[in-house]
Amino acid sequence: MRYARAEGAPYTPVYFLSSLGAGGLAVSFFMYLMWMTPHQGQPIPSFTTLQAAFATGSMEMQALIAASVLAIVIFTYLHLRILIWNVREYFAWKGTAGYQAFLKSNNQSQLTAMPLAFAMSINVGFIVGAVFVPGLWEVAEYLFPAALVAFGVTGFFALKFFGGFFTRVLTEGGFECSRNNSFGQLLAAFSLAMVGVGFSAAAAMSHVKLTSAIAFMGSVFFLVAAVLLGAIFLVMGFRAMMEHSAERETTPTLWIIIPFITVVGIAIYRLNKGLEHNFGVEFSAGSAFSLLTILFSIQLVFGLLGYMVMKRFGYFEHFISGEGRSPGAYALICPGVALFVFGNFVINAGLIPIGVLDKYSIAWFVLYAPLVYLQMKTIAVYFRLNGKMLGNPPMTPPSAIPAG
Repeated sequence: MRYARAEGAPYTPVYFLSSLGAGGLAVSFFMYLMWMTPHQGQPIPSFTTLQAAFATGSMEMQALIAASVLAIVIFTYLHLRILIWNVREYFAWKGTAGYQAFLKSNNQSQLTAMPLAFAMSINVGFIVGAVFVPGLWEVAEYLFPAALVAFGVTGFFALKFFGGFFTRVLTEGGFECSRNNSFGQLLAAFSLAMVGVGFSAAAAMSHVKLTSAIAFMGSVFFLVAAVLLGAIFLVMGFRAMMEHSAERETTPTLWIIIPFITVVGIAIYRLNKGLEHNFGVEFSAGSAFSLLTILFSIQLVFGLLGYMVMKRFGYFEHFISGEGRSPGAYALICPGVALFVFGNFVINAGLIPIGVLDKYSIAWFVLYAPLVYLQMKTIAVYFRLNGKMLGNPPMTPPSAIPAG
């Protein structure tokens, strides 16, 4: 299928969220390999451990590995294909008058969707390399510095894009608070947090203290920037929504807190693991359980709040199952992926280590059932949106969703 927007439909960087969603879905299937296949002595599974598990495992284990690997291939392909499409569309759009007007609006912060998608690409690339390249994990220590450089470059552009927006509104004004009635501006904080979680991987998994320390500091910098900006725009968004009401088309941004918390939470978990492995700072099972449970509770609160608002607006009936088309609907995919991924951490890194849950027990399967349903529902919505937005779209153009 050739991707194309409807005739006359304006381009917006929000389309990068389609690529981001596909990358996130690839990561979600890696969770099965991460938590359900043996990889003793390694923090993550690799080609070597998966090959051994497939050769000696049960039929169920073989089916799990085969299905997960196939899904990773499919969604990695979609991620890269839509990413390339977005890059082409973006550079074509840069030469238009619409782009110049965009740079003077609240929507300018949407440019951070680009480094957000590229940060996901690095994460997906790391997973694909570990799963499909024989012996790559054995030389991972040589790859961690390269990954830090890649995330550093991505972080630079995230700061550049957001800095351009932030300095403009602080020096020239023009920010329309009345149109900030959403959490759209949190996209910039999410972008910085994604870079932070990328740095945290090397902090946790490298056994070279210098590499781990550099990664730790890089992760903390971007996480602090993300949390500070996130707090500012969270308050601003709530104030505007309470004064002017939420905008129906931007209500999916109420769920942006869910992926934001996921990447921040995983980063904090990894940073503590890095301190434990490399610098002798204890990170107990109880501390991990407490951290993950608190953050998961925040996600559920915002998930419920966002659902009630969108349901009252009739958002799902209009923009998902109905004829309404909005690029901002892609903001629904990351929360579904993020809640699934973080739920995996709560179960396997939170409940099991404190001894209240056994892997493969009936209770374990019961807890996994809603997560698997959520993952399948997210996949169905993702393909529905791609069909509406990028696959042979109707002539009537979608509205350009405001960032708020």
